[in-house]
Amino acid sequence: MAKLTKKQKEAQSKIENGKTYTVAEASALIKEVSNENFDASVDLAVRLNVDPRKANQMVRGVVTLPHGTGKDVKVLALVTPDKEEEAKEAGADYVGLDEYLDKIKGGWTDVDVIITMPSVMGKLGPLGRVLGPRGLMPNPKTGTVTMDIAKAVSDVKAGKIDFKVDKTGIVHAAVGKASFDAEKIAGNAKELLTTLVKLKPQAAKGVYIKSIYMTTTMSPSVAIDTKRFTEQ
Repeated sequence: MAKLTKKQKEAQSKIENGKTYTVAEASALIKEVSNENFDASVDLAVRLNVDPRKANQMVRGVVTLPHGTGKDVKVLALVTPDKEEEAKEAGADYVGLDEYLDKIKGGWTDVDVIITMPSVMGKLGPLGRVLGPRGLMPNPKTGTVTMDIAKAVSDVKAGKIDFKVDKTGIVHAAVGKASFDAEKIAGNAKELLTTLVKLKPQAAKGVYIKSIYMTTTMSPSVAIDTKRFTEQ
């Protein structure tokens, strides 16, 4: 096991062993223990008591973080010519269709989100092998396949993220940056957790949220009390 550096030991000492914190406490503490030389992402890892292999226990959704992600999200709008101006005015970074489909076929995926129209989805099907593993395939359930291109682009730019429970039952999501005020980190975290609670599958039995941890890119994790995560 690698030895902890002086900074890592100092950060770890600020977290009380075995204690669980409120979201507000964890958000303040995570700023104290984050010592990266860059503006690190603040992430939540939420372990759910579900079996993702069963369709009736899959947890997937979208949430608009009230304070944004702190990240400059690159958006590609794959649209027909009549929708191009709408996408550009809404702030899409790349707008077009066939030329970008060809670029993707060639391996280009330098975007964070792809938004498209129902009529274009047929052309994206063959690109599933490229887009799927990278989480870039548009989906009506996440609002990235729509006729309201302007709203979809604006929502993503404003902090809308999609999440999905992984095969181990954990939802991973970024809820801001270490440079955010603690109040903004807490506000974003609560919004995500509240959304997860609303999405509890009827087939899920027993305690739904088993654990919540907040961390930055390289910091130690802070455990959040699952029973009172919505407290101020």
